[in-house]
Amino acid sequence: MHCFVYASQRKADTYVWLHRQGNFEVLPTSLALMLGDLRFVLELELDAHRRLPQEDAEVVMEHLRTQGWHLQVPPQETLSTTNRPNHEATPRRREE
Repeated sequence: MHCFVYASQRKADTYVWLHRQGNFEVLPTSLALMLGDLRFVLELELDAHRRLPQEDAEVVMEHLRTQGWHLQVPPQETLSTTNRPNHEATPRRREE
């Protein structure tokens, strides 16, 4: 399946895959507004055996067949120890 990938200029690391080049009319209005301007990134031939870094090729192809588009969003980040509160740095009550 031939497809086209566009990057959102508004949402970092967010991409829209389209079955037809420039066919933005298939996108729901709310999604198009959220993504803002789209920049062409890639054209490729996709099949079920193609390995993609962050997406399942079969899922992408199913979305392209049924709705004409697929949305790729950044993977959810997990909390690391640097994101946890440092209990030592918690402000202490001032003694008066």
